This record gives sequence, C-alpha cells and structure tokens, in this order.
Amino acid sequence: MAHTRLYLIRHADVENPHRVLYGHLDGFQLSALGRVQAAAVGERLRSEDIRRIVHSPLARAVETAEIINEKLARPAILESDPELREAEFSRYLQGLPYWQVPLLRPLWFVHKAKRGIVPGDESIDRMGGRILAVARRLARDHPGETAAIISHADPLNAAWILLDGRSHNEREMYRKTVDKAGMLRLEMEGETPASWEYIPPPEVAKPASAAA
Repeated sequence: MAHTRLYLIRHADVENPHRVLYGHLDGFQLSALGRVQAAAVGERLRSEDIRRIVHSPLARAVETAEIINEKLARPAILESDPELREAEFSRYLQGLPYWQVPLLRPLWFVHKAKRGIVPGDESIDRMGGRILAVARRLARDHPGETAAIISHADPLNAAWILLDGRSHNEREMYRKTVDKAGMLRLEMEGETPASWEYIPPPEVAKPASAAA
C-alpha cells in the first residue's frame, strides 16, 4: 500500500482594506504580507519534492500556489479544482463588511446554529468531504507522490473536524483552525488518512507597506 504525503494549505493573507467578506468574489489578491507568507511556505516545502499543487480556482488561492511553486527546488504541476472552492454559503454573505453581516443577512444566524439547513449552505460533512475527496483522488491517481492542496478556512477546518472525528458544530469549526498560510500535513496509507499534524504559518517580518 503506497504512502502519500499531502499538505493541506490555507491561502495566505489577502489585500482587503475595506474589511469585506470576499467569499467567491474575484479580484481579491494577496497582500504584501500574503506574498511574503506564501514565499516562506514555499521555502519551507522546498526540499519536500512536491510534484503537484492542486488549488482552489479563486484568485487568492491561485496566487498562493504560484508563489509557493516559484520557491520549490523543482516546479510542480499546477492544477485547479473547483472542489477546493470557498464555502458555498459565503456567496450569500460576500461583499459586505463583516460587521454588517448579522444586520443585513439574517440567514447567517441559522447558518451559525446548524450548517446545511439553509438552501445553498453546506453541512460540515459536505464541505470537509470536498477537501478529503481531493486528497483521496491524489493518493489514488498519484500514489507515493508528495502534493499540496490549497483551499480556504472553512473547508479546511471542516476537513480537520472530519479527520479528528470531532462533533459537527460551530464551536469545533473555530476551536482548531487553519490560519492563513498554515497547513495540515496529512499522511495517507492508500486512500485512507493515517495521521495528520498542524503546521502553523511561518513567522515572517511584516512588509513596510503592510505595517500601517
């Protein structure tokens, strides 16, 4: 049975001066800090012989993948997969400043009480399952190859809940969270997760342009 190592990575910091919930909106690129974070992740993974980077189609994940790839000892294959997209419910919330969400998007309260009830919302099982399905596909189609998966906070946090076998509730979604440029190192035996470990974001100096 082949052993496959996967890195489940959250995209790096995003340029968002108006503090809006960007969800699936296009045009939200990495900030100066985010570019430094992504480069540092690439340096950290430089010796891991990553053969393939599968990323969400959203701009912030694409840019994170490209910057990481530039730092690897040998360029990896870049592949976009829509299953790594942001949480579906964020389409309902996107474009609003965070503080306005409870005021102008009342279904947010139902979403927070139990995910998956509101049309267009995903259960934790469905959302985390998207991530783990990509992990199983990579282990099946490219056994023994080290790869990276780049996605977003809620899907990755949901996948972590499924790996741990924790309760499917909002407290668990944020009790253990994958920070921007953080990652889970996932060891697969065949298509079955065998062990996983959280690796915090690299400590980087904040660029002068992001210091304010």
